[in-house]
Amino acid sequence: MAKPLSIAQNRALWTFQWRAYFEMTKPKVVALMLLTVLVGMCLAVPGAVPLQPLIAGMLGIAMMAGSAAALNHLIDRRIDGLMARTYNRPLPKGRVSAARALTFALLLACAGFGILYTLVNALTAWLTFASLIGYALVYTAYLKRATSQNIVIGGLAGAMPPLLGWTAVTNELHGHALLLVIIIFTWTPPHFWALAIHRRAEYAKVDIPMLPVTHGIDFTKTCILLYTLLLAVACLLPVLVGMCGPLYLVSSTLLSCGFIYKAWQLKFHEQPGLAMQVFRFSIYHLMLLFIALLLDHYLWG
Repeated sequence: MAKPLSIAQNRALWTFQWRAYFEMTKPKVVALMLLTVLVGMCLAVPGAVPLQPLIAGMLGIAMMAGSAAALNHLIDRRIDGLMARTYNRPLPKGRVSAARALTFALLLACAGFGILYTLVNALTAWLTFASLIGYALVYTAYLKRATSQNIVIGGLAGAMPPLLGWTAVTNELHGHALLLVIIIFTWTPPHFWALAIHRRAEYAKVDIPMLPVTHGIDFTKTCILLYTLLLAVACLLPVLVGMCGPLYLVSSTLLSCGFIYKAWQLKFHEQPGLAMQVFRFSIYHLMLLFIALLLDHYLWG
């Protein structure tokens, strides 16, 4: 007969399992996404964001984003186990079973949808659900394995958060919110392609047709550079339509110049580890860009 676990052992086991489930929600990715949701909420109104859509909206969107991430872990568990970047994730390591991961993802999605539908509005609930389907099923289960343009087409789902924040407060679609979507949509390919260059051999090993695998690293570097130029134009759109003032204009220009410079280095002055530097810079670029949007809205607007 098995010896019962002690209180300390039970506590350690619970903590271990809790961390595994939390890891499946990709908390760092969701945190950056929630920043863009918050900015969308704030830009939708001239003053303070109403408390209920702020709290309920952020919570519901976070839960559904976490659900989409957990489904991504579930669907990609085989290839994750073969890649150095992801082999230690909960499912490949057996810390969470596939059945429990699916149950966790579905419960999280249902809870998040219920919060958004009842405490925010139906428009935001359904748009967030569409984003979940777009990322977890259309991108992860199909596009990722079907085409080298996977991240371009599938990036639309990941670009939705500021629109979700906007609709959570206003219950309506607006062209200004779509401009924020365009920025993230344009930012996604150079961000992810830089990582794909660094992990090209691993993607090739698991037959994922990322752009560096199908078209080569040099072609991918060219695409990254061209997309950073396109992104610089996209970042100016909020200024051109009168959404933002000088603070955002200066900030976005500096950030765009920095991204273009890093992409230029990657293309013409390759050094070991530079692709990962571009990848990390892109994360700070998006974070600081949306912080600039927020500060400009309250300090200048």
